[in-house]
Amino acid sequence: MSVGADRLRRKNGARGGGYDEKAAERVRRILSGRKDVVEKRMVGGLSFMVNGSMCCGVTGAALMVRVGPKAREGALAQPHVRLMEFAGRPLAGFVCVDPGGYRTERGLATWVQRGIDFVSTLPVKNPPRGG
Repeated sequence: MSVGADRLRRKNGARGGGYDEKAAERVRRILSGRKDVVEKRMVGGLSFMVNGSMCCGVTGAALMVRVGPKAREGALAQPHVRLMEFAGRPLAGFVCVDPGGYRTERGLATWVQRGIDFVSTLPVKNPPRGG
């Protein structure tokens, strides 16, 4: 684990369960150089928030990525990609990438960057104050 990834894990207090911890660790390493990342347990797994908006995460063995509504159909045309569903309903602007789609570090980094690219178009959300 890189120093930055270890810092991110301690800062956010995330714990395992419900998602592939090795995949989460790989995402942490990619995001470890950023200061605007927060981990949150949500959407049935571990989500990575960038500038206060959900960017990507891991649920089960799948990588969930926020690509935005306009890019969703193009993303779904890629191998190993499917609609992201929560509570039986598709989430607009999100896709799930099965492990074959992010097997390599380059593949994972490309998907994480797609999430960063989309959330970078959104207004920055201020983190909640207090506890």
